[in-house]
Amino acid sequence: MSAPPLRGIRVIELAGLAPGPFAGLLLADYGASVLRIDRPKAISADLLTRHKSSITLDLQDPRSRDVLLRLLTATDVLIDPFRPGVLERLGLSPTEVLLKQNPRLIVARMTGFRRDGKYKDMAGHDINYIAVSGVLSMLGRSGDKPFAPGNILGDFAGGGAMCFLGIILALIARTGTGRGQVVEANMVDGSAYLATFPRLARKTAAWDGPRGENLLDGGCPYYDTYETKDGKYFAVGALEPQFYAALLRGLGLDSKTIPAREDRGNWGALRELFTDRFREKNRAEWEAVFDGTDACATPVLEVDELEAAGYDQRPAVHLTKTPAYPVIADEGGWVSGGLMAGDGGEETLRGWMGWEPNKDFLVRKDGAIVSVDGRAKL
Repeated sequence: MSAPPLRGIRVIELAGLAPGPFAGLLLADYGASVLRIDRPKAISADLLTRHKSSITLDLQDPRSRDVLLRLLTATDVLIDPFRPGVLERLGLSPTEVLLKQNPRLIVARMTGFRRDGKYKDMAGHDINYIAVSGVLSMLGRSGDKPFAPGNILGDFAGGGAMCFLGIILALIARTGTGRGQVVEANMVDGSAYLATFPRLARKTAAWDGPRGENLLDGGCPYYDTYETKDGKYFAVGALEPQFYAALLRGLGLDSKTIPAREDRGNWGALRELFTDRFREKNRAEWEAVFDGTDACATPVLEVDELEAAGYDQRPAVHLTKTPAYPVIADEGGWVSGGLMAGDGGEETLRGWMGWEPNKDFLVRKDGAIVSVDGRAKL
């Protein structure tokens, strides 16, 4: 097998939380060398640090900023997780400074709200971004308030993963143009894009009802979860008629004696029937019934039990010729020790630039790296 597909790509990740580090993690897992830039005396809560290294820079100090600028001359990607305007105020404008210094650089700018929208100067979190995208309004049970699915949809799917996609597209474009560009990702547009299907489906019978009363949002009894006798849960997704027939066989029900599923007016009665039936056995007993069938009925496995069973976490996609680095259980698969400021950074500077401490750069007492006599050696 060959090396991972991004081997040789150099990435500088300005320290942040969630989406920026996740984009960096995806790049690192697929072979890129990712160097995180930490602030002096900052204690990072970032756990998405697999395969990364770190140095500390004080971007308010011109000597530290000089180190960053010179590193960027040998860098392929810069991940910017800050609010709009932060890089510009630091004298690091992507178009006016960074791309002029390194025309091949890809500057990936990750924001929560749209950079040109009414909320651009406001603080926010995942729940706020998916709220103004329209996606949150579609999530939740009938008659209940909208329900945010953790921070998976905004931060990671609509944010970090979309930013990663933009970086890959920019790298592909660079092979033809020879030039880098600014990639602008935000969690509002990313989340809204992920919701393309349900948004369009609202014009069809599949999703034209109120929240929680549609085919795929918890309204349908044969696309839902059910509690088992032991307090665990089973997931049912028997949409097609042949799968629904297999579900009924497993539950010991006869389609001729129960309400017809085609009539939405019967959905409440069917849900009650399925609820009572699933409570008759524990989860393991239902697994024995449905394993190997086409009933689209599976256990809701819990994260703790997967970890205890040694479930192997894997990269997002497998490339048969140029696979990603493996996900090791105690190195970010199930447990992450994080990445302390400065970990592995000097080795990265040596590998990227040939720099040596006290010769090509200095280290302040607070750990921040600064240039020698105002300039870091190329």
